[in-house]
Amino acid sequence: MSAPPRPRPAAPRGAAAPQGPAVSGVPLAFPGSLTVGVVGAGRVGAVLGAALVAAGHRVVAASGVSDATKARIALLLPDAGNRSAISVARAATDLLLLAVPDDHLAGVVAGLAETGALRPGQVVAHTSGAHGLAVLAPAAAMGARPLALHPAMTFTGTPDDLGRLAGISYGVTAPAELRPLAARLVADLGGVPEWVGEADRVLYHAALAHGANHLVTLVNEAADRLRDAGVASPEKVLAPLLRAALDNALRLGDDALTGPVSRGDAGTVRRHLARLAETAPESVAPYLALARRSADRAIAAGRLRPVDAESLLDVLAGIHRQVAA
Repeated sequence: MSAPPRPRPAAPRGAAAPQGPAVSGVPLAFPGSLTVGVVGAGRVGAVLGAALVAAGHRVVAASGVSDATKARIALLLPDAGNRSAISVARAATDLLLLAVPDDHLAGVVAGLAETGALRPGQVVAHTSGAHGLAVLAPAAAMGARPLALHPAMTFTGTPDDLGRLAGISYGVTAPAELRPLAARLVADLGGVPEWVGEADRVLYHAALAHGANHLVTLVNEAADRLRDAGVASPEKVLAPLLRAALDNALRLGDDALTGPVSRGDAGTVRRHLARLAETAPESVAPYLALARRSADRAIAAGRLRPVDAESLLDVLAGIHRQVAA
């Protein structure tokens, strides 16, 4: 059986809001239909904006520079004018949604605060998974209310994304007084809130990136090696196998581990690595890293006895030394 999960706190850890003195005097009353602006109407921003419109809110302005972003605004937010970020912030009297890249977020927030585009009582929310409330400190100092609202989903920036929003989780970090509104927004988007503490945002985001982004790389690596083996349509071979593996992993945890590593088949793994070194040497290191981690988890879960793992671990250690050299 898999090792039991670590116990979690009975209630989510609250995140202290980096708020200025003007915030506490603003009443927490919001209309049923919010007036919304979207800064960064890319794949995420345009889709979430369209979902808010479908829920009865008004997206009155959006910003976008690239041709692709302008096309998304025209397609998904036809009633929102394409304006500058400052103009969008001023028009978004209730909710300003910042959907910009992680590394640009701090600069955008600081710039909007410096220009006086933000107002007391306005909710300023960002969609970054890696950031919490601290990045919104300049907005909070102006009296705005900070909110981190990250959808745990991959986006294409097309209308198809709207159908994928139902039931997804949102990593939410919010000051206590803003949690009711945050929960309402997530419900309006058809999602479920997952309350994440300020100090845990980076770990939360690392877990999602590790699972989703690296899965794409792993699948494409497998498809490439099948092509090397002469398989004309790798996707037909991989689709049923990977769907079953993902389903089993989500349901069974480490009990879903199968294959040569979980059995301690050192000879098979050695042959895998030798052939990869000949055909695709760039795949040796990732195979090796994942095989070692799989072995560790299989041993910890009781799927692989330490005595049966000795030869396998020797093979992995030997190849690792060769790669390092």
